[in-house]
Amino acid sequence: MKKLFFILLFISTLSWAQSKKENSEVLPAAYRTNVYLPLLKGKRVAIFANHTATIGNRHLVDTLLKLGVNITVAFGPEHGFRGTADAGEKVDNYTDATTGIPVVSLFGKKRKPTADDLKNVDIMLFDIQDVGTRFYTFISSLQEYMEAAFENSKPLIILDRPNPNGFYVDGPVLDTAYKSFVGMNPIPTVYGMTIGEYAFMVAGEQWLSPKANEKYAYYKTAQNSKDTPFHFQLIKCANYTHKSKYVLPIKPSPNLPDMASIYWYASNCLYEGTVLSEGRGTEHPFCIFGHSTLPKNLFAFTPTPKDGAKEPKLKDQLCYGWNLFATNEEVLKMVDHKVQLKYLLEAYRLFPDKENFFIKVSKGNPDQSFFNKLAGNKELMQQIKDGKSETEIRASWQPKLDAFKTIRKKYLMYEDFE
Repeated sequence: MKKLFFILLFISTLSWAQSKKENSEVLPAAYRTNVYLPLLKGKRVAIFANHTATIGNRHLVDTLLKLGVNITVAFGPEHGFRGTADAGEKVDNYTDATTGIPVVSLFGKKRKPTADDLKNVDIMLFDIQDVGTRFYTFISSLQEYMEAAFENSKPLIILDRPNPNGFYVDGPVLDTAYKSFVGMNPIPTVYGMTIGEYAFMVAGEQWLSPKANEKYAYYKTAQNSKDTPFHFQLIKCANYTHKSKYVLPIKPSPNLPDMASIYWYASNCLYEGTVLSEGRGTEHPFCIFGHSTLPKNLFAFTPTPKDGAKEPKLKDQLCYGWNLFATNEEVLKMVDHKVQLKYLLEAYRLFPDKENFFIKVSKGNPDQSFFNKLAGNKELMQQIKDGKSETEIRASWQPKLDAFKTIRKKYLMYEDFE
């Protein structure tokens, strides 16, 4: 009886805090427990989450367990369930030390839950903070989680979170010939959608696996029928619009430690496909970038091993380049609602060994370089080599950008920026 009293007190306090916040500030869907807890009651729940799935200072999993939700399995994306692994580091399955819940890695030996993983699951939950760029792999993990839900006839609830780069759309639209885990669908670098809006676009445009597309089409027509328990549901954020400049309360991954890095990420992640350092191993990844052979009158820095970047590119080498770190307001002005190319073009112009500026594939089709996968096409690399101006390059993006914006409009669930 005493335990029940404290659970009820916890729920009451949580509801009061949520009600107060929902009247004013932007609030991720996870806070709106009064909306989705009834859907989880008496169910065996799977959750795909990482360290960003929080309510206040508490992990969502800890909150749900305290509220009596039965979580039978957790799934972790790139960087792991607790968000501490390096970029690209494979993570094995394990038992979460804090909760005792088994954690299945979806960035190790496999990327999609299997039927066996879901055998003790009645409903699937998703809550991860995205940053709104095509090559940030959480949206790829979301897509494969959706496929597993649809293919195995499991209800799926997405707890939406604000997009810190959701106030513009820009960049080249991916050519599906360059489809990979850092870009699975024909969307631009910055797509201007929350992760929940994006999920409904992926399903609505039939970008899922053939079986998942078929199941989703059936469930859409049968959703009001009593013969299926399926539902695909989004819990929306409170007070968010695409005009919001949402500041993340927690870093989404080890090498995006602040809003400056998050704002510059869309432009400067392209350096990962070059021999230049993208700033991993410095205090300001994706704000600092350069190379040891660039002119010595540029900004000097030395990448060193750090948490989340144990083996940074050009480790322990004195490099020269640029430092774009500044206040949030200053960076927003510098980015100017665009994928900025001027520094990339200047870095290529100044680089002495242009033949080896872009990282080459070790075998196979040279067009399938990592730079081309990040760019989403082979044209950008060639445009840079040909000395095209930023204006010319941006003009080449526009037709596909306009077509994407038309598709995007169909799936927006929050007021747009235009």
